[in-house]
Amino acid sequence: MRAFIALELPEAFADEVAALSRALVEMCAGRFVSPENHHLTLAFLGEVNEAEARLAMDALDAACAGAGPVRLAATGLGTFGRARDATLWLGIEKDPQLMSLAARVREELAARSLSYDEKDFLPHVTLVRRARLPRGGLGELAFPLPDEGVRVTLFRSILEPDGARYKSLYTVELA
Repeated sequence: MRAFIALELPEAFADEVAALSRALVEMCAGRFVSPENHHLTLAFLGEVNEAEARLAMDALDAACAGAGPVRLAATGLGTFGRARDATLWLGIEKDPQLMSLAARVREELAARSLSYDEKDFLPHVTLVRRARLPRGGLGELAFPLPDEGVRVTLFRSILEPDGARYKSLYTVELA
């Protein structure tokens, strides 16, 4: 199964991210991520078997032990790729608690010999895949107000013809 560990967005923040995404529909084309799939990936595991998924759950418990809520503050939009075929995302401030949580998750995965995508952690919420951005910019947009994330989840990613669907496998609440 394809899996990743993510910080779930709190409800009010998630609603505001969804509103931002709806506003972007008027300004650019692409494959918009459905609001129920918005999240902040801490570690992408890729293909794992049942035993590795259980180890990832153990890693999640260890990484989150004693951790408190994590501040989420939007920093603006960014892209990966080319302007005519980009991934458009909402940047999230590199808050020390968030950066520490991501590092702990990755350390605990490595301690259990679980592989993950080792690219530098860049906190973001993916909004649009294969985005075709206008040449003149996107104009005025309302960004989410700061909030706190408290749920870290191991998700299974199920690829379907119309995009991915995510299934929660295990969740840890931050104290």
